[in-house]
Amino acid sequence: MKRLVQAPNLAIATLWADVLNGAGLAVTVQRAYASGIAGEIPPDQALPELWLDDEQRLGEARALLHHLQHPPERRWACPGCGEIIDGPFDQCWHCGAAMPHLA
Repeated sequence: MKRLVQAPNLAIATLWADVLNGAGLAVTVQRAYASGIAGEIPPDQALPELWLDDEQRLGEARALLHHLQHPPERRWACPGCGEIIDGPFDQCWHCGAAMPHLA
């Protein structure tokens, strides 16, 4: 087993673990409930961690994790009304037109 990353909280750790496990990478969340003893131990020691079972897939796991931590920014102009749409949206919030697809 190899420690992959320390997560800022249990919700993020669980989300990352679910995505990595869904991609076929066996990941477990360790220290899931250690936040309850923060103060008794240093706060950075109470954060949840993701551990990868197969060390040979470390590069693949880190690449996917990097993509989760730094999603690509997406910005497009609505073909229906010209509104600029930011984020992961596939439909214009203003007029409902679908995002144009690049060929």
